[in-house]
Amino acid sequence: MQIDLSIFNPSNRPLIGLDISSSSVKLLELAAHEKNKGGYLVERYAIEPLPRDAVVDGKIVNIETVAEAISKAWKRMGATTKFVALALPSAAVITKKIILPANLREQEMEVQVESEANQYIPFALEEVNLDFQVIGPAPSSPDEVEVMLAASRKEMVEDRVACAEGAGLKPLVMDVESYAAQAAFELVKQQLPEGGQDKIIALIDIGANVMNVAMMRNEQVVYNREQAFGGNLLTQDIMRAYGMSQEEAEAAKRNNSLPDNYASEILAPFMDNVGQEVSRALQFFFSATPYTQVDYIVLSGGSAVINGVSEAVAGHTQVECIVANPFASMEVAAKVRAKSLLADAPALMVACGLALRRFDQ
Repeated sequence: MQIDLSIFNPSNRPLIGLDISSSSVKLLELAAHEKNKGGYLVERYAIEPLPRDAVVDGKIVNIETVAEAISKAWKRMGATTKFVALALPSAAVITKKIILPANLREQEMEVQVESEANQYIPFALEEVNLDFQVIGPAPSSPDEVEVMLAASRKEMVEDRVACAEGAGLKPLVMDVESYAAQAAFELVKQQLPEGGQDKIIALIDIGANVMNVAMMRNEQVVYNREQAFGGNLLTQDIMRAYGMSQEEAEAAKRNNSLPDNYASEILAPFMDNVGQEVSRALQFFFSATPYTQVDYIVLSGGSAVINGVSEAVAGHTQVECIVANPFASMEVAAKVRAKSLLADAPALMVACGLALRRFDQ
């Protein structure tokens, strides 16, 4: 089985987390903290906006444009390492837990995984990148192991690799966006009382076009959902109200340089919408599962950086709500502006999870 990039196996060399979303590319490099054992240092990061339609529904439409944005961000962050960890959109990856005999050698396991994969993957195996990882002993039998297999169309992997290589970088790891976000979420969860143990925590990522909802309990995802809602709706409202182009509206939104009536006439109704959408997501969760309550809401993604959004969500849901900051307990290198990092933190969850792959055993 030929795998160009491992979804699971990282490397101990310096590694940059590279997140390609529909609105921007985000690069982040972490280092081990010299004095605080097990702690991290935010070495450097950069965010470069992407023009509209460069990435649509997780698919890269314009490789050259994305490569150019990555190259700009990499130069601006002043990195020396060229190794990157990337991620595929969750919707582009089929994952499945399977049970195999525990005594198989790796090659035998590869053959078994391939034959199992045939049952679950609706494409010819030569069209996909396939990888697997042994999770541990099977709950049902000590003679068996639980194995996670992951598969994606080759073109999805190859397009991301082409973007990184077009920027002069070297892809080492291909992850899945939801797994990367969950790795960063582990750092956020530590900020909750008792580390959120035994609690239902809603991790809600509000991107440009899609709101991703993951209900977590003790490291397990108990429910997943996508809703068609995102920050682009606010951008479109700004464009309509003030006769701006997409680029102008995005820049004005980021720089807080909009007219006085913006907060009351444009932003307030959008915040109300965010609260309603999150409230809807919770109702879907309750109706689809045996659960009847959510203990905490953690907001991430580009729209989570808007001032007051957590209060709007808490008001609609009556659930304690925080904005994700995976860097809260990290040291920050002198060249990183702590204030900017704090503002960008919710949008850097996937990049942070990818940068953490450097420290995987």
